[in-house]
Amino acid sequence: MNKFLWLAALLLLPLAPAGAARAAMPAHPSIRVTTLDGKPYDLAAQRGHWVIVNFWATWCVPCIAEMPELSHYVATHPDVRAIGLAYEDSEPADIKAFLKKHPVVYPVAQVTLDKSLKDFDEPRGLPTTYLIAPDGTVATHFIGPINAAKLDAAMGRARR
Repeated sequence: MNKFLWLAALLLLPLAPAGAARAAMPAHPSIRVTTLDGKPYDLAAQRGHWVIVNFWATWCVPCIAEMPELSHYVATHPDVRAIGLAYEDSEPADIKAFLKKHPVVYPVAQVTLDKSLKDFDEPRGLPTTYLIAPDGTVATHFIGPINAAKLDAAMGRARR
């Protein structure tokens, strides 16, 4: 009988809510990192603007595909900022070389697997994007590629 209960528990384990053991995300998540160009970045300093927090990697094809549109969106929307978070253990020089081939208008920092951000869950897939509202709260969370239409729709829903 004990083997049966153990097997049943094992089979039901994947049905547990993701991140159930982790505390809920804070109402106003923080990010304090040093960007690849050596400058400090503080998410709290962006209050009053929408902020796109985009986890990506140099090897992620959908990440690379969305980068030009995200960069254009930030460049053409004065009330929107972004931070790119290269989620990988590559050498910073390799990420900088990649960004020379795929430039963006927003700052980029590296987040390594062993030094993740305390207020954000590890990405379950890449790209992963959080849209932070001007008041510093998370308006929405995307897993997978995003575009201008998805951002516009999410901002519209959050404004209601």
